Amino acid sequence: MPTTPRHATRAWAAALAAAALVLTVTACVPEPGPSGSAAPTTTPGGTSSAAPSASSAAPSPSATPTATAAAGDISLPSSCEQIYSAGMLASLNETTPPLNDPGVTLLSTQISEALEVLDAAPTIRCSWGTPSESGLATNVTIVDAAQAAAVQTGLANAGIGCESTLGGTLCAASTQSLTLDNVLVTRGETHFLRGNGWVSTSWISIDPEGYTPDIVSTLWG
Repeated sequence: MPTTPRHATRAWAAALAAAALVLTVTACVPEPGPSGSAAPTTTPGGTSSAAPSASSAAPSPSATPTATAAAGDISLPSSCEQIYSAGMLASLNETTPPLNDPGVTLLSTQISEALEVLDAAPTIRCSWGTPSESGLATNVTIVDAAQAAAVQTGLANAGIGCESTLGGTLCAASTQSLTLDNVLVTRGETHFLRGNGWVSTSWISIDPEGYTPDIVSTLWG
């Protein structure tokens, strides 16, 4: 994942380092999401003809996707198992168990603007690992256009670089530091926004290969 310059992420890295002191999370319980909008109806148009034909008598199916599908919108998953492919879920259960240890409080971001959106929007939270000096936490959140813009503004202000990929916007940054025991610790955040969906992940010494792309593929197809 892209790494931002040390001076650009100093404030972000300091906040993330402070978060390393507490690695806990509430159980994976999704907040109620907004009800889906009703699909638009299609009114078949009549044709003026002296004699009705078989083709004009039958209603024509709509060939245009709905606005929701075109925007890449998703529904809020009802469980953490639903955000991963079977292969990724098996790998995480083997290498970074358990899922949603109640003692892990690591937040999926340390960006203040992003945290405000997490507090206000429907979201589901998933963590891996045990309370320790390593861990991983992810939120899948349903956002509106204003909330998505607020997240991107916060990421830009923190110096986290973004790129257009996977049909949306991927932002990532990492930093390294030494503990008092001279142990090198790597921390990072990854964010993906597309349509009404926002995937935020914060990790400490655990960065599974292909983690965010797997979630994107599972949720958006």
